[in-house]
Amino acid sequence: MNTYTTRGTCSRQIQFEVKEDNTVSGVKFIGGCAGNTQGVAKLVEGRNIDEIISLLKGIQCRGGTSCPDQLANALIKYKEKSEK
Repeated sequence: MNTYTTRGTCSRQIQFEVKEDNTVSGVKFIGGCAGNTQGVAKLVEGRNIDEIISLLKGIQCRGGTSCPDQLANALIKYKEKSEK
């Protein structure tokens, strides 16, 4: 399980897994608007990591970011770390 601490959102943390085929699963937001974060988690389940980043990066709510944008950031950080 990977954990990412969010910035600028109501959610405080995002937990997720990336499978060997680069699909994302088990997304769970800690905090935030429950309906929205559960919806985002279900919509990204089983999708390719790059597709999710492309879809969610740059979505704004308050403070120039959003929970979906923070998920994209978490996946970008995961990719950077795993490529090293």
